[in-house]
Amino acid sequence: MKYAPRKVYIKENNVYVELSYKDFCRRRKADQSYMDKLFIPVQGCLLEVMREQYADFYKDKERWRYLEKLDINHSLLSLEGFTDSGGNMIDFIVDEAVDVAETVINAVMVDRLKAALPLLSDGEQTLIHAIFFEELSEREVGLRLGVTQSVVNKRKAKILAKLRKIMENEI
Repeated sequence: MKYAPRKVYIKENNVYVELSYKDFCRRRKADQSYMDKLFIPVQGCLLEVMREQYADFYKDKERWRYLEKLDINHSLLSLEGFTDSGGNMIDFIVDEAVDVAETVINAVMVDRLKAALPLLSDGEQTLIHAIFFEELSEREVGLRLGVTQSVVNKRKAKILAKLRKIMENEI
């Protein structure tokens, strides 16, 4: 045991008897039957319990230890970490690095872009897909389509302007 409990409660004649830890140690040395008793820690004390209560207590304790290990391995946070010493929930710390308004605006713009892309012609969609989704250079797209890089650049500019107009009109 890593600590000395304040008190030890032993069941004698179906009644709990309170002992000091020193007294308990003396009795255990003198009486071999104390070695067979099972105890669980409760608020800094040891409480004698029956075998099934002992097994349930340590089974539950081991389960919590296992779940905490899983949480740590998967970088999960427990809500217990967001309470003060009185058990009251504390305010979450605002992450100033993340601009929620900007995130929402970006999500809306992505939705508008997804709605606007099908309104382009097949050729326009092919060019946009090659540049922005396949991440090909304008030169590589030009080689694929049999045109120069400057032609691809001009087409891209026109298509982006068209997309911008479509997205602005969807307001």
